[in-house]
Amino acid sequence: MIFTRKRFGQHFLHDRSVLERLVSEIDPKPDQALVEIGPGRGALTERLMRRPRTLDAVEIDRDLAALLRERFAGIPGFELHVADALQFDFAALARTRGARLRVIGNLPYNISTPLLFHVAAAHEHIDDLHVMLQKEVIDRIVAAPGSGEYGRLTVMLAPWIEARHLFDVGPGAFTPPPRVWSAVARLTVRREPAFTVPPTFARTVSAAFSQRRKTLRNALRSLMDAESIVAAGIDPGARPETLAPAQFAALAARVID
Repeated sequence: MIFTRKRFGQHFLHDRSVLERLVSEIDPKPDQALVEIGPGRGALTERLMRRPRTLDAVEIDRDLAALLRERFAGIPGFELHVADALQFDFAALARTRGARLRVIGNLPYNISTPLLFHVAAAHEHIDDLHVMLQKEVIDRIVAAPGSGEYGRLTVMLAPWIEARHLFDVGPGAFTPPPRVWSAVARLTVRREPAFTVPPTFARTVSAAFSQRRKTLRNALRSLMDAESIVAAGIDPGARPETLAPAQFAALAARVID
């Protein structure tokens, strides 16, 4: 028997209807290069491999990796990588496969944001992501300016990602059940950014949202003065959650790197 490990944030999806709906939303084709992050015990993996295709599974837990290696031994197209997804080279895998990747994962809640940023950094090599995360994280990813969920995660993904909430998943769909609801989102990677991304974009966004209640004049004081904010076409008295992602790029363009 394999027990869950809290340090890996493991909650194994077992609900058949949710699994089937997830596969339907992904709609994988035989000629596509699939990558599953955190396959766990292989419930989703099995469904993804029902038709011949390439599937690379990235699993950090060595005990689960042994189970997966035994369960899918001899199945053409399946390759297991015993690795930390936060360190995994998705760009190198895409070059090996000779195709852009389709990434799938029931992602650990405790590393969801850094993992999304890591995968998004390889955007040139990825077509889309279908991810299951804590519902509040999905709400933040798809949030609109002015909403309470809108923040750094929303803005940082916006240049390269078009996000769509697909459906919610209750705690009972997992073993062990988490204390919160989950949700599934489709993150489609743009071939070209939605707007020009200055090198100082990440620093500007981080500073703006470091204290949400501050106005831009105060939040960005270490990066630019009020006159520079005005020159970017933005009111220095505005709060960061009211700005569209492209406006943060306009501000970042005024920062001296």
